[in-house]
Amino acid sequence: MSETPLELDVETRAGEHGESLPRRFHIGRRAVAVEAIVDRWPGPDHRYFKLLGDDGGTYILRHDLETNRWELILFDARGLRE
Repeated sequence: MSETPLELDVETRAGEHGESLPRRFHIGRRAVAVEAIVDRWPGPDHRYFKLLGDDGGTYILRHDLETNRWELILFDARGLRE
């Protein structure tokens, strides 16, 4: 069964080469600040970011460069702080 990715509101900052890097994102009313970008990689028409949130969760976000749409692809709560 395929699940639809969750679209997000993402605040960005400019990276060294002018690319948009996630700084904070909102899941509903909850804001998650990006503590660290653990990894990032390009896809055919998207860029992917593996992030550590200030809540201790690990997230993978996908950025559609053409539409500027951000989606949550994966969430791992194992390190989540309460």
